[in-house]
Amino acid sequence: MKSMLETTTRAGSGHWLTRFATLVASGQRVLDALQAPAALLARLYVANAFFSSGLTKLREWDITLSLFMDEYHVPLLPPELAAWMGTAGELVLPVLLVLGLGGRFAALGLSVVNVMAVLSLSEIAPAALQQHITWGVLLLTLALYGPGAWAVDRFINKNGR
Repeated sequence: MKSMLETTTRAGSGHWLTRFATLVASGQRVLDALQAPAALLARLYVANAFFSSGLTKLREWDITLSLFMDEYHVPLLPPELAAWMGTAGELVLPVLLVLGLGGRFAALGLSVVNVMAVLSLSEIAPAALQQHITWGVLLLTLALYGPGAWAVDRFINKNGR
């Protein structure tokens, strides 16, 4: 015969497990609801950094060309072509990323721009390197998981079926 304490403990722990499972499920629903805005914030954050850089390059084109000739050493490309390609990438890809239009492509393209920026500098300050790592992680996440539900890609895919 089971003691009254054992019966109460088992019944109580089953109730506790049920409440815990309910709490976990509620937490998952909240996190699921936050995925779309979090992806949008990541897209906006990274896009702002690259787009701002592209605008600066465009505004000060003579300095940009000089930097690509003397400071940035992009492998396999002539400096002027590298300057044009880098600037175009920093202006076009962020717009696509924010819209979520070709979101994964835009994230991968900006990843290439990000890696080239780090590799082309002979010296990079630790804080700047950390910033590039942060952008890289966000871009990799967007490339792997997509731009989220609040993206033109998602709208096109829903209506294309």
